Formats: sequence, C-alpha cells, structure tokens
Amino acid sequence: MADSSSNSKDKNNTRLYHPYQDLDVPIQKLYNLPTAPEHLFSEEAARTHRSWGDNLQYYTGTAYLSGAIIGATRGTVQGLREAESGDSLKIRLNRVLNSGGHAGRKLGNSLGVLGLIFAGLESGMIHARSTDDLVNSAIAGLGTGALYRAAAGPRSAAIAGAIGGIAAAAAVGGKQALKRYIPI
Repeated sequence: MADSSSNSKDKNNTRLYHPYQDLDVPIQKLYNLPTAPEHLFSEEAARTHRSWGDNLQYYTGTAYLSGAIIGATRGTVQGLREAESGDSLKIRLNRVLNSGGHAGRKLGNSLGVLGLIFAGLESGMIHARSTDDLVNSAIAGLGTGALYRAAAGPRSAAIAGAIGGIAAAAAVGGKQALKRYIPI
C-alpha cells in the first residue's frame, strides 16, 4: 500500500520531457509558408511563362497520365462486361487487368503524343511571336490536330486541326475567365 501511494506522488511531481520548451519561435511562424513561388535567380522571377522544357514536361505528362487513367477505367469496365459466367475468379481478374492495362497504355500514349506535339508547337509560337497569349495556344492546337491526323488525308487533318484549335482556345479562354471571375 505504501508503495502505491509513493508512486502516485512521484508521478504527480515529475514533468514530461518537452523537446521544444526552450525554443523561442512562435508556432504560428512555423506554418506561415509563402504562397508565391520562390526563385533562386532574379531572371527566373522575371519570366512570365514556362520555359519550353517545362512546357514539354507539363503537357506531355499531364496528357499521358490523363489518358492512362481514362483508358484504364474504360478498359476495366469493358473487361467486367466481357466476363463470362463460367469463368473462374482468376480468369475474370486476368481479363479485367489485361483489358484495363491495354486500353490505358493505348489512350495514354495517344494523348501523350498529342501533348508532346502541342507543347512543341506552342513553345515555337511563343518564341516566334515573343508573346504568350491565346493566339499561340489556338494555333498550336490547330497544328496539333492537323499533324496528328495528317496521315488520314487532308480533309481529316483539317477537321482535326479545327477541333484542336477550338479546344485549345476554349481551354485557355476558360482558364483566363476562371482566374478573372473566381479568385482563389
């Protein structure tokens, strides 16, 4: 009995170790991070647009990843629909995984190539015109669609170019409208 009462007194008299007790930094300053990008060189801060390499990585990567996810989802659904009632679980799973992987790779590669062509054309237009605006994106979209469908004939290339130009202009215009009317 005496032992348990002395243990409770020791527990009440001791203080837990706190490694930050002598640190003179208010906790609010630890999480007050800058919202603007930080640049190592002043030349980087003066740029108003991404470099051609940044553009290439951004558009190609985003297009590939989007295509792979959408294609894998479509392929998975198709694999689930094609599953037969007599198939074992392993066969069904194999069919779903093969279908999802095949469709994901196919659409991802196609959209990745479109992103690569678009990035190259847009960067070339920015360099040629020395400005970064909606016209560059629209012309890059037009050229991307036309180049992508050029092997199918001039009519198909013209239609694809028109669709690409309109889609790129709509995407850039929509982005600018969102920035203007919905401040984040």
